[in-house]
Amino acid sequence: MKNKPKKPFVPDERQETVRKNIISVLEEQPLSAKEISGSVRIPEKAVYDHLQHIQKSVIRRGLTLIITPSECKKCGFVFDKREKLKKPGKCPECRNQAITEPVFAIKSI
Repeated sequence: MKNKPKKPFVPDERQETVRKNIISVLEEQPLSAKEISGSVRIPEKAVYDHLQHIQKSVIRRGLTLIITPSECKKCGFVFDKREKLKKPGKCPECRNQAITEPVFAIKSI
């Protein structure tokens, strides 16, 4: 019984890098991480990693990453001082877990 040699993995050809693609999508319209994930076709978890890097790198191009913070749907608490980009688990005020996702956009400075 002979094992067949495995074919090497060849990724799909892309015109832009993932981060450049995310930047161009966010320049067009504000999106949540879930929407970015669907648009760019990468896992939502990977979106947050890319956004952290994009936040630092767009400054050189005269742009800024605008983050509309999450908000509690029950009491209206706004997570405006949160440094993490991910959606919080629960509200510190009322402990409710119904929280909107943060929305990201890229604008000129």
